Amino acid sequence: MKAFVSLVLLFAAGTLLSCKKDRVDEDPGPPAAAMYFPPLSGSAWETSSAASLGWKEAQFNDLYTYLAEKHTKAFLILKDGRIVQEKYFGSFTADSLWYWASAGKTMTAFLTGIAQQEGMLNINNKTSQYLGAGWTAAPQAKEDLITIRHQLTMSTGLDDGVPDDFCTAKSCLVYKADAGTRWAYHNAPYTILDQVIEKASGQSFNNYFNAKIRSRIGMKGAWIKAGYNNIYYSDARSMARFGLLMLNKGTWDQTAIMTDTSYFNSMVNSSQPINPAYGYLCWLNGKANYMLPQTQIVFNGNLVPTAPADLYAALGKNDQKLYIVPSQRLVVVRMGESAGNSRLALSSFDTALWGKLRSIIGY
Repeated sequence: MKAFVSLVLLFAAGTLLSCKKDRVDEDPGPPAAAMYFPPLSGSAWETSSAASLGWKEAQFNDLYTYLAEKHTKAFLILKDGRIVQEKYFGSFTADSLWYWASAGKTMTAFLTGIAQQEGMLNINNKTSQYLGAGWTAAPQAKEDLITIRHQLTMSTGLDDGVPDDFCTAKSCLVYKADAGTRWAYHNAPYTILDQVIEKASGQSFNNYFNAKIRSRIGMKGAWIKAGYNNIYYSDARSMARFGLLMLNKGTWDQTAIMTDTSYFNSMVNSSQPINPAYGYLCWLNGKANYMLPQTQIVFNGNLVPTAPADLYAALGKNDQKLYIVPSQRLVVVRMGESAGNSRLALSSFDTALWGKLRSIIGY
């Protein structure tokens, strides 16, 4: 709470620096000329009306009733980068800050790709090349199997069944299986990517992120340490800005932020065969099966059956949602309290929400 209050004060004072997608590279995506990008500063942002898009505008009332019932604080829809709907609930406003939870993982994956394109690291290198031998409690031969790619794909083989799977202390990083042979949604190996990026870049994680992503697309907010975790806080429009960057495949307006197209395509496609619904710290719809956090069960069917098959998403605890749909040129943001029945990043809320959006948009 103290960290959150401090961030709000810094924010107000202006002291913060102002996926069914089997082959993403086969889809040309939205035409660059049709895409709108808001200015890097200020509140100006072009809008489009739902009526002009042929959407069923009257049905938004039902959607907003549902969102309010599910403890939503902010909800945005972008089409071609323009705001079609922007709704805040209760005392929450466009300037209010909220946590991304695990939705921030996708930004970390994007930043890792930037570090690779700048020659600071290679995701195929073993993690110990950057952190030194003995960063886990695993036998050295097993630790040496773990690469940055395994951290990005949740396949390090470290045991997520330890008492605290957020714990990044060496004693908590215990061998379970050889890297690459087991998928498990494990927070600690992901969080340690921050250390890898810091060692590779020679900068603090916040500073490197601010220079390479935040300032270049006009985001607000900051990463705040909370126990073992590093959590991003921002306003809802900042989350939408990152979604727009993703929708445009790593390019902001005419500026290529992510020039490594191979990395970007790998990020939003199946990263390993064990859980095809997972890319590089990114959830993918439209796959034949999927796995969920805290279980080794394989579920058949789409991750979000009511959503377009090519949807991919940054998803966080208590239903923090950033959805990107290339075929519809959409970015959808939801921030708020838990909508109920949540299983960490995923819940029945996703399916219900996209069922309502389908009736409005008609995809």
